[in-house]
Amino acid sequence: MSTDGKTIRVVIRGRVQGVSYRAWTKKQADRHGVAGWVRNLPDRTVEALFSGPAEAVDALLAACRRGPFAARVDGIEVSEEAEPAPGAGFNIRA
Repeated sequence: MSTDGKTIRVVIRGRVQGVSYRAWTKKQADRHGVAGWVRNLPDRTVEALFSGPAEAVDALLAACRRGPFAARVDGIEVSEEAEPAPGAGFNIRA
């Protein structure tokens, strides 16, 4: 089991606003012990930063590919980030 740290930025496309995607993502992040944040973007996508143990970040990313019940995820863009999330915990940004 790897404890190497990993930080990624993701943009989730599909029906992901108005379906509690951000609150669901926070719950999943807290469950996996991943720090970072999630927010809605004006183009109706959701952007998030995940930082933590590589296995936990990967598990959260896999969950986000499915999303909450009412969501429809059409695609996720993932980019590796050099800097970990500032601070501890996971936040929903406005």
